[in-house]
Amino acid sequence: MMDIFSHAGLDDERLIQTLGPGQFSGEINQLTGQPTLAGGRAGAQGCQAVLLTAAQVRALVIGSADIGETVMRAVMLRRAALIDAGSGGPILIGDPNSPDMVRLRGFLARNGFPHVVLDVSVDERARAFVAQMQPGGATLPLVVCADGSTLRRPDDAALAHCIGISPTIDTDVVYDTAIIGAGPSGLAAAVYAASEGLSVVVLEANAIGGQAGASARIENYLGFPSGISGQALAGRAFSQALKFGTKIALAQSVTALKSLTDERLTALTLSDGQVIRARTTVVASGARYRHPPLANLKTFEGRGIAYWASPIEARLCEGEEIALVGGGNSAGQAVAFLAPRVKKLHLVIRRPDLTATMSRYLIDRIASLPNVVLHASSEVSALEGDEVAGLDAVVPRHRKTGQDSRLALRHLFLFIGADPNTSWMDGCVETDSHGFIVTGAGMAAIPPPAGRLPLETSMSGVFAIGDVRAGSTKRIAAAVGEGLP
Repeated sequence: MMDIFSHAGLDDERLIQTLGPGQFSGEINQLTGQPTLAGGRAGAQGCQAVLLTAAQVRALVIGSADIGETVMRAVMLRRAALIDAGSGGPILIGDPNSPDMVRLRGFLARNGFPHVVLDVSVDERARAFVAQMQPGGATLPLVVCADGSTLRRPDDAALAHCIGISPTIDTDVVYDTAIIGAGPSGLAAAVYAASEGLSVVVLEANAIGGQAGASARIENYLGFPSGISGQALAGRAFSQALKFGTKIALAQSVTALKSLTDERLTALTLSDGQVIRARTTVVASGARYRHPPLANLKTFEGRGIAYWASPIEARLCEGEEIALVGGGNSAGQAVAFLAPRVKKLHLVIRRPDLTATMSRYLIDRIASLPNVVLHASSEVSALEGDEVAGLDAVVPRHRKTGQDSRLALRHLFLFIGADPNTSWMDGCVETDSHGFIVTGAGMAAIPPPAGRLPLETSMSGVFAIGDVRAGSTKRIAAAVGEGLP
């Protein structure tokens, strides 16, 4: 018998389950060899342990379809259970509603990583720990990692490194495929390439799933008639990529590309200065959230303004009056997710109605929500509040009459579209007038470079797929399909 437990606090252990004959331990981290999120304690009668390395586990789940199905289902459900229980993983100590805590919790949640949150205002042991670590004054939040190290108000990259989701990359290895971005197209490309036996590395600056991963519910993706959250869909794709041996480094961005013509390779410079080489590079860096031209916008980011609607943001604004800007499908999904949890939701759109920009099923659903107030032909003209207290009012302005209407509220969600995430490429490949990467026959070169493939860019051996590509259909299904080549 073996008791499996997780840490629920600084000193607490929480029993997860007791394993008996014929059962096995482990969760998703056992596919990668990353630090364990739970502990195991054998019974007093003694036992014989069989240790399987990450490579052996992957070989097992690939080699036998029946065993693979059982193991993959178990490890995914165990990860989900840890997240739901709020146990395992790093311990975050501080004010749960502070901007830095919300940022860290959002980063972990969007990457499907369990964690424990201790409110320093009510947890005595948390206060004692803070006093012990920083007797001269606290820099919160603190993060206690699995190896016992403590981080003080870390950025996302430091947290990712500490918990093992940004592994050290061997720069001496030449990868068959390097993929920039872990959205739907990037993860699809990783699964397809790794399942063919290629060595694959995925580099993601933020979180798995891209913009799709932040969707509260996706209902028009084939095969999920009852819908699926973007995080759940991204988590499944992430696990599938790991199953085939893909190396995934999160909070690791690429800052430059260079063609190594003599070696027929591409060199990728990373944000930490490392350089890796690949025979084929796939750019799937997607898009960045668009920001409205408001002078004090940065003041309220993390202090009332959000660009996605996860359960964390939903809890922060529960029972309150909120506003949401945007008329696309992502905005509609967010409205449907948030409205049942809040007192009133003000939906601000630039157009006279939603019919030109949103799917019919979402329009009908929003129309049935009694607490949604539509502000058509309007845009936010001003934000009120301060850096300490955060946002306290939003001012929509009617685009035709110029009339302002002040809304006293503390939470504003922005879903106003996105721009291509190509600024980091510094012109090394051809882009269109909007910054999207041009591929194949669409390139300006006449005639196109000899032998150029449909999704290949102006740099030999570099491909572009998904939202970042000029002319692509900005849908999850289309992005996944482009990952196939």
